[in-house]
Amino acid sequence: MDRAQLGGTLHACIYKLGYECNAFVGTALINAYSVCSYVGRARQVFDAIVDKDLVSWTGMVACYAENDCFVDSLQYFSQLRMVGFKPNNFTLVSVLKACIGLADFDTGKGVHGCALKTCYEREHYVGVALLDLYDKSGNVADYIRVFGEIPKDDVVSWSFMIARHAQSSQSTEALELFCQMREALVSPNQYTFASVLQACASLEALDFGKQIHCHVLKAGLNTNIFVSNSVMDVYAKCRIMENSMKIFAELPNRNDVSWNTIIVGYVHSGYGEKALSVLRNMLECEVQPTEVTYSSTLRACASLAATETGSQIHALSVKSIYDQNIVVSNALIDMYAKCGSIKDARLVFDKLVERDEVSWNAMISGCSMHGLSVEALKFFEMMQEAGCKPNKLTFVGVLSACSNAGLLEKGKAYFKSMIQDYGIQPCAEHYTCMVWLFGRSGHLDKAVKLIEDIHGEPSVMAWRALLGACVIHKNIELGKTCSEHILEIEPQDETAHVLLSNIYANAGRWGRVASIRMNMRKNGVRKEPGLSWIEDQGVIRYFTVGDTTHPDMKLINAMLEWLNMKARRAGYFPDHSAVLLNMEDDEKERRLWVHSERLALAFCLVKTPLRSQVRIFKNLRICLDCHTAIKFISRIVQRDIIMRDMNRFHHFQDGNCSCGDYW
Repeated sequence: MDRAQLGGTLHACIYKLGYECNAFVGTALINAYSVCSYVGRARQVFDAIVDKDLVSWTGMVACYAENDCFVDSLQYFSQLRMVGFKPNNFTLVSVLKACIGLADFDTGKGVHGCALKTCYEREHYVGVALLDLYDKSGNVADYIRVFGEIPKDDVVSWSFMIARHAQSSQSTEALELFCQMREALVSPNQYTFASVLQACASLEALDFGKQIHCHVLKAGLNTNIFVSNSVMDVYAKCRIMENSMKIFAELPNRNDVSWNTIIVGYVHSGYGEKALSVLRNMLECEVQPTEVTYSSTLRACASLAATETGSQIHALSVKSIYDQNIVVSNALIDMYAKCGSIKDARLVFDKLVERDEVSWNAMISGCSMHGLSVEALKFFEMMQEAGCKPNKLTFVGVLSACSNAGLLEKGKAYFKSMIQDYGIQPCAEHYTCMVWLFGRSGHLDKAVKLIEDIHGEPSVMAWRALLGACVIHKNIELGKTCSEHILEIEPQDETAHVLLSNIYANAGRWGRVASIRMNMRKNGVRKEPGLSWIEDQGVIRYFTVGDTTHPDMKLINAMLEWLNMKARRAGYFPDHSAVLLNMEDDEKERRLWVHSERLALAFCLVKTPLRSQVRIFKNLRICLDCHTAIKFISRIVQRDIIMRDMNRFHHFQDGNCSCGDYW
């Protein structure tokens, strides 16, 4: 028998005994029906009470407020006063909840006046309810005044204030309040600690968080699940995952939040593989994944380009209650797009019942990343037609689509529309897209002018984009200027050194190349080595340029020799200028064939089934010669080869590339 049935049975007994009309018994029944959400029955009991007192009236005001019948709650409060009763603290708390539920802040202020007249304003439950009212209404002056009048030895009031600030992006104020609370000699409880730790995590305030952790240990709350989860979150947000894992390992009663905190922490710190390992442990412990679990692990898959694992997580989500969850669906779209499966991303998008700006942005940026610029701009038009307002990220995707395809006039029009039609002020990413669009199209002077027009200090990204264009167009002097600007902002930036070195190497000025490399060594600046990776049966396999240690190196070398022979017969001729080192042509050619992407490609061709699609991911921009060679190879082996470099995807098919040789 559940609570409602038990209540009904007791009500029947009370009715038979004739006590239904008794105010004391009737109020108890009202409260019982309120808990079970039987508002109609509570009303019947109230109507049957002969001598209604303040307690019975308060019972009905509270019943309606607790069951979200806010208008009825206010009406009964008004009737209570009309029949001559003065509200008590319980009445005031309930009616204030109704005011907050309706966002009727004027009535709430009237209730505050009633609290003043009845001297209940300083009673801490009423005070906390008033704080909630003024917090929701944004009335800072009354909020501060009420807080100042609540007795300072009340941990509930302090905890409420700290929680409200922590949850309202006012984390610094939350920390200040905690300090004031300690100065007032009020001892924190578990809710206080959880809230102030939330503020520490938001600010990534590691030192303050460590101090709070010490307080938690002294208070003996280190095994409290809510507090421990909050401590773990602080260390995770500050990328001190070893501390988070230590606390996690010692927790006797982990919940889904505990697991999610570790997963999110690893993703936030760039350890996607560890995040996926934690997910596997979570499933082995039979803990059900949540929206946070799915969205975070899908982000990990996107960063690792782990398509197979991402598809498995997708299958898990389909079997759960999160099948149509928009946050999970948006993460799936992003994952498939970044893993090279733009068709799968579109399938998820098409199944969405409702779409928000994140959904549209994911498809726009995804298409842009895959070189499908026309499709990206069509999605932008569809987004507008659907009545979804574009934001800053939308225009980053739109302008990227234009820059990836060299759509100069369209890019200029969208940039202008973003400012004039949508009131969006350009950020560093927007300027970078436009600088690259102008620079890649050969309009270096316009790119320089745009940088000069940027309000405030131009970002490193904008100068890098212009420097990259200078490499393509072999403009030494402007490239040198760009490099100087970059190094002035970030002295240890390796990109500026490397790209300037490439400009000089292309011009055959080897003395300048040697000078730049000597300065790099002197200043401890190291060039990032070429790295490519693939996913093989759920395992990420990495390849570095010139690698000779791979266990399958003999097979890889044999495949490379065969590909070189076949490609030459098909008309391929190596571009020695892609090797920016002063050496003989035959040595340059040998170096070209041990680039990391070619090693990864050879491994895939040896190890994966014939005709299957090949996916390779690279941390740097693909070189001109590798791009040409892979076009030939795609025709020779009759395979679709998808490669993502640091800028975009290249889809190689039957001797052609989706980028149209423009990247």
